[in-house]
Amino acid sequence: MIGVDTTFLVQLELVELPAHKAAHAFLQRQVLQPQVPLALAPQVLAEFIHIVTDPRRFQKPLAAGEAVVKARFWWNAAEVRRLFPSTESTVLFLDWMQRHQLGRKRILDTQLAAIFWTAGVRQVLTANPADFQLFGFQLLTA
Repeated sequence: MIGVDTTFLVQLELVELPAHKAAHAFLQRQVLQPQVPLALAPQVLAEFIHIVTDPRRFQKPLAAGEAVVKARFWWNAAEVRRLFPSTESTVLFLDWMQRHQLGRKRILDTQLAAIFWTAGVRQVLTANPADFQLFGFQLLTA
């Protein structure tokens, strides 16, 4: 199972991004053809909607309604395993924050990493490998 970071969904859905085609090729080659499930947490979808609707980041941002439709598609995709925060992942998240002396800009990615880790996910698909490197994941990029 491969954990999905927000950055990958953004690359898949915004045509204007340079990595858009590579993201689709990766999805076909590494997920759909070998039938490898993707792990997705609700916070990724919230961050996805926030990012892809931001006109300061993109020339052609998605409308809020369109972003929600795309988020719902991913949440309901047959290839997706839904992961949720648990007591164990929250304890790990707080431990990692303290042990690695991480600041406020690392909160969301550290929480996501803890959710993945406690669910047995050891690969993360992201455009920002540095966000997960500290935690011992195998990092995949499109």
